[in-house]
Amino acid sequence: MQYVAPVGIGVLYALLMSLVREPHRRRLNALIVAGAGAAYLSGGGLGGWEFAFTALVTYVAFRGLDSWTFIGVGWLLHTAWDVVHHIKGNPIVPFAHTSSLGCAICDPVIALWCLRGGPSPTGMFRDRGRSREEPRATMAR
Repeated sequence: MQYVAPVGIGVLYALLMSLVREPHRRRLNALIVAGAGAAYLSGGGLGGWEFAFTALVTYVAFRGLDSWTFIGVGWLLHTAWDVVHHIKGNPIVPFAHTSSLGCAICDPVIALWCLRGGPSPTGMFRDRGRSREEPRATMAR
């Protein structure tokens, strides 16, 4: 369950966020990834590197205001930071020893959704199975 629940949380996040209309959806996700980049600051487990990482993710999130790709990259950066914290032993939630591991499992799920352009629920299923180069069929009169 320790490995399945974070995947479910990532999917639930994508489903709930996809209900927000564009362009607000992209901008809101950029703000959230910026906040996630600062999540470890209070723990201070990696000293000054915590500030450097926060600055990097803040820049990536700023670029994410106009780009789903940058938001996805921000979540992947956070995944790497989660792994480092899990190995070093400074979890994101101090009283939950494996919380950084759970975050490292959840974040790539969110990143994949972002790298697909943060589609709405109808967009996720409508374009499923269709190649990106295949034109949409139009009805002839």
